[in-house]
Amino acid sequence: MAKDDYYVIVYKILAYLYSQIKKGEPIDPEMLEHDGRLFQINEKYWIYIMQNMIDQGFIRGLVQSRAGGGNYIKGQLSNCEITPRGIDYLCDNSLMERAKQFLKDVKDITPFI
Repeated sequence: MAKDDYYVIVYKILAYLYSQIKKGEPIDPEMLEHDGRLFQINEKYWIYIMQNMIDQGFIRGLVQSRAGGGNYIKGQLSNCEITPRGIDYLCDNSLMERAKQFLKDVKDITPFI
């Protein structure tokens, strides 16, 4: 897996949202943006990932609206939250476990990330 692999990005988003809800802390939109603090990916790929997580019922609080050929969900990120289905996917999916292990291995190799 690569750091910009679909499942790695999904893991990062879901893990962050789950952590925040468990701590009772608000969502920092900068953590979820395509060029934010959790990851750096192109905007089209980010929209694809976010749309799929909404469609699969892993996250809620975002309204998909299309205008002028684009999809605008970035301004709503502070409303984003993980669903019980997203928690289940995060905790019980083998691909999520591989993404988690990949991120752990990367951190062990480069401890300052």
